[in-house]
Amino acid sequence: MTDIIVAGGGPAGLTAALYAVRAGRSVLVLEEAAPGGQINFSPLVENYPGLPGVSGLQLSEALTRQAEEQGVELDYAQVLDFRPEEGGFAVETDGGPLHCRALILAPGTRHRPLGLEGEEALTGQGVSYCAVCDGPFYQGRDTAIVGGGDTALQEALFLSGVCRRVTLIHRRLEFRGSPKLAERVRTRDNIRLLLGYTPQALLQAEGRLTGLRVRQASTGQTLELPLDGVFAAVGRVPGTAPFRAQLELDEEGYFRSGEDCRTRLPGVFVAGDCRAKEVRQLATAVGDGAVAGLAAARFVEDGQG
Repeated sequence: MTDIIVAGGGPAGLTAALYAVRAGRSVLVLEEAAPGGQINFSPLVENYPGLPGVSGLQLSEALTRQAEEQGVELDYAQVLDFRPEEGGFAVETDGGPLHCRALILAPGTRHRPLGLEGEEALTGQGVSYCAVCDGPFYQGRDTAIVGGGDTALQEALFLSGVCRRVTLIHRRLEFRGSPKLAERVRTRDNIRLLLGYTPQALLQAEGRLTGLRVRQASTGQTLELPLDGVFAAVGRVPGTAPFRAQLELDEEGYFRSGEDCRTRLPGVFVAGDCRAKEVRQLATAVGDGAVAGLAAARFVEDGQG
């Protein structure tokens, strides 16, 4: 039986594993996609203390390598459910059950869709949720970003270096992202701002995106924008759904827990963007991971699991 299973290989999960293994526990990280989680999609991380100007992918690769070198085991599996059992927990995965004495849930979040008709069918055919991943396919073409937070601003800046023209669409008149990023966006010659507009419909022909219809909130006026690609950056959905029967979630679906990352079930801890809290940043995810990793290690050491 493994001492601690960590469900999720993003910054929170990998940090939790790193701290737990250094505390003398055996640790298995289960990740269903790629280690690093959402930080892999960030073209430039400028606000992580001591590491300015590193890409998200570089950061996640370094963190994964560090954890494995310290003795963390990493496996690719989707965690479907868990249940308490004698001496710990049975963790159900798409590859079968696994067993542990303590469990750390760090499933992170996924991209929130725009909610427009035909969006799923057009994903990969003009609709994307990651400019870093798919932006190079639109070299010299016209694209749009929908959103107004840091992610939308970062992706607009990234695309402006690749695409002929980028239209940034935000439902409010002011950006939610950092003023520094907003100022950089405003000074880019090939970024057009449509503030106070919301997307209404995806336009398509022969199964591919051809444009986007948007509506101005104040006047009701609609515009049809000819586009080769639309990138959605309108927030995230927590990956907590498989665990809602066992753990308490808030109104938006995030795990309820204190700053100690403990849940109402002894031996189950939560960490990262999946947790209900005010600030969701790389630094807070790593902080959660350290807290949860040490708490889980103490739980096992005290013979509670």
